[in-house]
Amino acid sequence: MHKPALLQRILATLEHDVEVLRRAAQTAYETATAEENIAENKYDTLGLEASYLATGQARRTAEIRQALLTYQQLVLRDYDPARGIQVGCLVTLEDEDGQQRRLFIGPEGAGLKIGEGDALVTVITPRAPLGQQLMGKKVDDEVSLVVNGVAQVQYIIDVA
Repeated sequence: MHKPALLQRILATLEHDVEVLRRAAQTAYETATAEENIAENKYDTLGLEASYLATGQARRTAEIRQALLTYQQLVLRDYDPARGIQVGCLVTLEDEDGQQRRLFIGPEGAGLKIGEGDALVTVITPRAPLGQQLMGKKVDDEVSLVVNGVAQVQYIIDVA
């Protein structure tokens, strides 16, 4: 998957997520403010719980909207070996067993997965431990993370 197509898929996914969360927050708000959900005693907490849910969903919607705005302003550049890996790079890593995975270094939206199978790309940010290690690295460099007490070494085999 090329970076412009990947960026469009990220934007579409974030737009969809914003809409789904907006509708969910609206439903929770309507439940929280419905007259039939006014508490009749101290144990009647449906309205209060719906209010908490609406607040959390509204916050998450705002976070995704911010990520969407950030991606809309993202300028994709070609990989420059002199600068190494930067935000906007599409990186392919390979572990010692030959397993490959593709990562997009994004400004936001960590954990977002785009595509499936061999075309799966995971979004990470420079704030993540792996993202921190990748910044400035080049093809043929290696990164190492300790997961559950085991060091995992991966090699950068391609950067776009």
